[in-house]
Amino acid sequence: MSPRGLSLKARALRFLAMREHSRAELARKLARHVEDTPEDPAGPRIERLLDELSAHGLLDEQRAADALVSAQAHRFGALQLRQRLRARGVAHEAAAAALAGVAAGEFERAKAVWQRRFGAPAADAAERARQARFLAGRGFSADVIHRVVRGLDDS
Repeated sequence: MSPRGLSLKARALRFLAMREHSRAELARKLARHVEDTPEDPAGPRIERLLDELSAHGLLDEQRAADALVSAQAHRFGALQLRQRLRARGVAHEAAAAALAGVAAGEFERAKAVWQRRFGAPAADAAERARQARFLAGRGFSADVIHRVVRGLDDS
């Protein structure tokens, strides 16, 4: 069957088969494929479907948050991960729970990202600034960036 002729539930299952989605993200994706009429508004239909998927354990906000964090934690800091969770519409509680374990290894992850990108300590202040901007763009905290760029040990 072509994707055009899929039912709303089949489309939702197809999205969930590809990867975990937050409730808000899946609702947003499904809304693009539903015709909204005055007699049958799309919002309640989508909400009923999302409730059904949640009841069957197919849609889980915490699982979606954990999946995103575990897939991207090796490349990004907690700030960037929090922003990505927010962009996907993950509930604040689920995001906080998913990020709870990430903060402990922030220095090691930043050091690994720095090592892959640069490998050697900066020769001058301009190079240190460039390295710091790179790590800041990856969502690492200022304290962690300072320790990594200066070559300080985790303490």
